[in-house]
Amino acid sequence: MSISKHISYKEGVYSRTATRLGIKNNPNAEQMKNMVCIAEEVFEPLRAYVGGPIKINSFFRSPELNKAIGGSTKSQHCHGQAIDLDDTFGRATNAEMFEFIKKYLDFDQIIWEFGDDDNPDWVHVSYVSSDQNRKRCLKAYKEKGKTQYKII
Repeated sequence: MSISKHISYKEGVYSRTATRLGIKNNPNAEQMKNMVCIAEEVFEPLRAYVGGPIKINSFFRSPELNKAIGGSTKSQHCHGQAIDLDDTFGRATNAEMFEFIKKYLDFDQIIWEFGDDDNPDWVHVSYVSSDQNRKRCLKAYKEKGKTQYKII
């Protein structure tokens, strides 16, 4: 089973934490539908631009897994609507992927996750639907040990 041309089901639900803690991380039909949607609307066009593989750090998270990793209770990962991406394959920088998504693709939210002003450590992108996407661009940073976000 696959989510899209370049995302296998196994890749979409994989989590070292879930494996280590024995947490089931299986999406229901609605969550799976959302995963297919973001894969087709964001991931596949981005992969075509990059010209090769893109590492998925995190895609679907069950509520139990999300809690175990300290994720936000409002995380769109729990709905299958968000992907954390990292170009560890050297085809494009995370900054280039961020800018491509921002300029050319429809999305709900995109976050420049930490890193520095030149390149984020990874890119978080979410997709709800063409009529509900907010096109919200944020930058995550730490302040006094807590994650903060600013609109960019």
